[in-house]
Amino acid sequence: MGNSALHGKKIGWIGTGVMGESMCSHIMKLGFTTYVYNRTKKKTASLVNNGAIWCESPKEVTEKSDIIFTIVGYPVDVESVYFSENGILAAAEPGKIFIDMTTTKPSLAQKIDQAAKKHACMSIDAPVSGGDVGAREARLAIMAGGERETFDYILPLFEAMGKNIVYEGTAGSGQHTKMCNQITIAGTMIGVCEALLYGYKAGLDINVMLDTISKGAAGCWSLDNLAPRIAAGNFAPGFYVEHFIKDMGIALEEAEKMGIPLPGLSLVHQLYVGLKAAGHGKSGTQALILALDSLAGNTVLNK
Repeated sequence: MGNSALHGKKIGWIGTGVMGESMCSHIMKLGFTTYVYNRTKKKTASLVNNGAIWCESPKEVTEKSDIIFTIVGYPVDVESVYFSENGILAAAEPGKIFIDMTTTKPSLAQKIDQAAKKHACMSIDAPVSGGDVGAREARLAIMAGGERETFDYILPLFEAMGKNIVYEGTAGSGQHTKMCNQITIAGTMIGVCEALLYGYKAGLDINVMLDTISKGAAGCWSLDNLAPRIAAGNFAPGFYVEHFIKDMGIALEEAEKMGIPLPGLSLVHQLYVGLKAAGHGKSGTQALILALDSLAGNTVLNK
């Protein structure tokens, strides 16, 4: 494990969705006793079948664990998991460590950190990037905020899930870094989708075109991982449209607080809101091309 101090520690994991299930499985492979909870119990079945122990609430997970990970959907879900009657903080005892890997508000990460310290506990905000593929293949980017000593202590657990793991600074810094990540991805996604629409309309062999431009200055993760899904007509989620809308909303809210305009992000945010309204909230973020094709009169993509 690389850190003998972690030997014998019990792990709690709350949130076993598209990414959480894979991330938790990598921790389990290290040999830790692991307790799991998810609002939809059946989504923990694979983990339980491989040795995880089901709990009835976040509170129960916390009672039985030393280090508790959370990765849920929205800030309101994080609030509930941590601050409700059956939440994590209801079972907080000195020395426990809370690690929220949900993309959420920096201010909420700071609120959790302050509450944890009142219980003599520690917290880390550690949102991730890399989608379902990165989670499955244990090569996520992990952006962490909190106390440096706590980060160093749990680093071997992060190393089981990711490849690019960076300590960003004090509580909330991980979330601020994730906002920078999402702002960049938003701009990249519209570029990828518009390039594909252009290529379709120009009659190019899309796969040849993608192979060509991915090897030049346009090369990026979205082009390598999501553009081929679009070309194959695959809009299954690696990351949900509705969750990306949530992330962009947080970034726009934080930007407003700082008094900075983000017109590019605002445009992409509105396109995704329209995409969700058209019934694609549970589709993958690559479904943005459907909104752009709609603006083109639905004349470009093969139906």
